Amino acid sequence: MSRGPIVLGIESSCDETGAGIVRDGELLAHVVASSMDEHARFGGVVPEIAARAHLHSFNPVVRRALDQAGLRLSQIDAVAVTTGPGLSGALQVGLAGAKSLAYAVGVPLYGVHHLAGHVAADTLEHGPLPDPSVVLIVSGGHTSLLLVRDLVREPILHLGDTLDDAAGECFDKVARVLGLPYPGGPAVDRAAREGDPRAVAFPRPLTRPGDDPYAFSFSGLKTAAARWAEQHRLRGEEPPVADGAAALQEAVADVLTRKAVAACRAHAVGTLVVVGGVAANSRVRALAEERCAAAGVELRVPPLTLCTDNGAMIAAVGDLLVRSGAEPAPLEVSVDPSAPLEYAALQPGAPAGAGRAA
Repeated sequence: MSRGPIVLGIESSCDETGAGIVRDGELLAHVVASSMDEHARFGGVVPEIAARAHLHSFNPVVRRALDQAGLRLSQIDAVAVTTGPGLSGALQVGLAGAKSLAYAVGVPLYGVHHLAGHVAADTLEHGPLPDPSVVLIVSGGHTSLLLVRDLVREPILHLGDTLDDAAGECFDKVARVLGLPYPGGPAVDRAAREGDPRAVAFPRPLTRPGDDPYAFSFSGLKTAAARWAEQHRLRGEEPPVADGAAALQEAVADVLTRKAVAACRAHAVGTLVVVGGVAANSRVRALAEERCAAAGVELRVPPLTLCTDNGAMIAAVGDLLVRSGAEPAPLEVSVDPSAPLEYAALQPGAPAGAGRAA
C-alpha cells in the first residue's frame, strides 16, 4: 500500500520554535525549543528576544525532527509553516526558514493559520475530527468557541470569541499580582492544588440571562482578582495565594466549560474538542470531563505536549491540506500577525483563492 506525502511543519509565532513531521495523520517527529526562560524575568514575551531565539533554534530543531523521524531533508514532500497570527518578527523568521527549505528541496509550501494548528493537534492523538465538532480554543492570546466541519475544506464558524482578555492572559496577569512566576497558567494551576476554590466568590463574566451565550470576557475577572489581592495588602496582610489561585481557576474553568457544553447542546453536536495552552490546565480538563459526561458529549483533548505551541500541529494541517488537494502558497507569501481565523490555510499575499481547498 502506498504511503502519503511526508509534511514538515514549522511553528514560530511566539516563544516556541517547533518542528514536526506528519504523514497520513501519523506523527513521526515532534521537537520544540522554548525561549520562555529568557522572557520570564520580564514577566512576558519580548518580541525581539523571541525572534533572535527562533534564529538560533531553527536549524537545530529541524535537524532533530528529521533525526527523530529517521529521515533526510530530501525525503520531505511538503513544508507547512505558521504565517499568522503571532509576533511579526517571530513569524518572519519561521517563514523565511520554511521558504528556504521548500525551495532547496523543490517541494510545495503551505501557509497555515496558527489556531487551525491547535485544532489539528487533536487529530494526531484521536484521529479525524467528527463532522461537526465544537472546538474550544483557549490560550494566552485567544479564547474562541468554534463550529468546525471539514477543517481544511470549509470555513470555520465562530460561535463566540473573547471580547477582551483571553483566558491565558487573565492567568498571566493575575499570577503577577499574586507574586507567582511567569508563565502564569502553570503557576496558577500548581498553586491552586493547595487552595479552596470556594474561598473567594469571583464573578463568572457573561453568564447572566441576556448575555451573549458564547462570548467570553476575562478582563473583569482579572480586575476582581487584583482588587481582592489589593484589599488584603491594604490591611497589611499578604493574600492567601493558594485560595486566590484556586478560586480564579475555578471561575475560568466554569465559564469556559459551561459555554462550550451549552454550544454542543444548542447545535446538537456530540463532540467537544478543547485545545490550546490553557487546555493543559488540570481544572479545565477535569470540569470539561465532568460536564461532557453529564451531557452525553464526547470530550477530546490533546496530550499535554500538543496543547502548547508546536510544529507537529502545523504539520498536521499541512498534511490535511496536501491530501485535500489544496493549492500551495506562492513563494512570495508573507505573514499576517493579526490574521482572523476563517480558513485553515492562511496565505496572505497569495493570489485570490490560493490556499482554499476545492
